[in-house]
Amino acid sequence: MKLSSILTAAVLSSAMLCASLQAKVVYVATTAIVEHPALNAVRDGVKAVLEENGYSGEQLKFTYESAQGQPAIAAQIARKMVGDAPDVIVAIATPSAQAAVSASKNIPIVFSVVTDPIGAKVVQSLKQPGGNVTGLSDMVNVKQQLALIKEFIPDLKTLGVIYNPGESNSVSIIKEMKKAAESMGVAIVESPAPRSSDVMIASKQLVGKADAIYCPTDNTIVSAFESVVRVGIDAQIPVFAADTGSVERGAVAAVGYDYTQLGRQTGDIVVRILKGESAGSIDVKQAEGTDLFVNPKMAARMGIKIPASVLARATKIIE
Repeated sequence: MKLSSILTAAVLSSAMLCASLQAKVVYVATTAIVEHPALNAVRDGVKAVLEENGYSGEQLKFTYESAQGQPAIAAQIARKMVGDAPDVIVAIATPSAQAAVSASKNIPIVFSVVTDPIGAKVVQSLKQPGGNVTGLSDMVNVKQQLALIKEFIPDLKTLGVIYNPGESNSVSIIKEMKKAAESMGVAIVESPAPRSSDVMIASKQLVGKADAIYCPTDNTIVSAFESVVRVGIDAQIPVFAADTGSVERGAVAAVGYDYTQLGRQTGDIVVRILKGESAGSIDVKQAEGTDLFVNPKMAARMGIKIPASVLARATKIIE
């Protein structure tokens, strides 16, 4: 064969290989236990990072399904996703992560905003968890959040907490909050709400029993957060939250994470896996960054003023 023919064949072969690589479609299947602003922000943050790393347009198949707050539906979605054989499954929030982990031992799974991954039995270790699972934890600093509430109410004696006892992350937060509250001379009054339809009743049950209401990063509660806000206004009990997105929906204040950034941090993990790293070799990441959001209008409607010290360091004031 002539040298020119060999070179031509090599060039054509190289071009065909490049075309084949360019034509490869990356499939990232995403699911969340329920739709609300914080979890939607996580999903959008993941997709943004994928696109910034070249996984976009026709080269990216990005799907999303919500379990509508139902663990049984989360399990169905997880099984369906496993059958579709994506390159990576992104499971947002604890129930969806638990469903995905139960459904597959082979497809890489990246969980996001799971407060207590070990307690939820999603992984056995935060360091190189092994298997096909890794992700991001959004465990909150409950001492920091209690300290913020006490800035508003220095003589705080009782704090009402609404949560879903069926969400393992909420159970973990309650446990940690009780420890921190005891050292600050504050009693925690629990008000369970197993379903989003129970949130209004659980809020009303705290009237006359608590000086303030606190809502953790509990998807059941956050999905019906406006019900808590209504009770706070009607009963003149200030409502505080663990996620800053809830301040825009009516909480007085929150020190917490920017969930779009948490989605981006999750997206970074997904990209590492798409580039060849195994999920089990990647350490579970602790969420980074804290913001302080305040809502002066809602504070006034709930009969409380925002201290000057809090306003001075707020990263965002909701007008």
